[in-house]
Amino acid sequence: MRAQTVQVTPLRQNCTILDDPATNRAIIIDPGGDVPELVRALDGLTVEAILLTHGHLDHAGGADELRRLLSEQQGERVPLIGPDIRDKFLMENIEDQAAAFGLSGFFNAHPDRYTKDGEKLRFLGEEFEVALVPGHTPGHVVFINRANRLAIVGDTLFRGVVGRTDFAYGDHDALTAAIREKLLTLPDNVTVLPGHGMPTTIIEERRNNPFLIS
Repeated sequence: MRAQTVQVTPLRQNCTILDDPATNRAIIIDPGGDVPELVRALDGLTVEAILLTHGHLDHAGGADELRRLLSEQQGERVPLIGPDIRDKFLMENIEDQAAAFGLSGFFNAHPDRYTKDGEKLRFLGEEFEVALVPGHTPGHVVFINRANRLAIVGDTLFRGVVGRTDFAYGDHDALTAAIREKLLTLPDNVTVLPGHGMPTTIIEERRNNPFLIS
């Protein structure tokens, strides 16, 4: 399985494309915008699903448009799988969020279904564990693929820092507690793909992240 990152939107959000070269099938995580660029990056891959970690505009603002284009292209509906339902209010207000920042080209997201903490998803012949990691948003989830030692974590954990919690619905204590419980307990060599910035590893953040060192 290969991982490709495409930075999208003026906020330079890391949209992740995971694909299986043997089958030319893929999943795409957090298509926040710049949908034509994402379609070009997919380069003929058959997309099994679109996944969202949380409901912020830079992660979910292109999801409905991408689903529509890929469904037309592939001749069948490509499922859009949301975060936990507690982020529904954010996805229903993406267009208002964008307008408040003077941004255009972002649209409300309407998942075909939401995820639950602890459930297992199967795509590309692989198992992806869903873990609820709230605090940045109430319904933020991460996707963990143990076979390939990979965690796609959205805006929960970054290299040397953790996600913002200075929103009305943010909760710093909940975020750091969930990171310690759900992410730092993963094996040392798991690669962390965050929603912004460079990748990191579990051992690096366990040892050196000042927000997580007890």
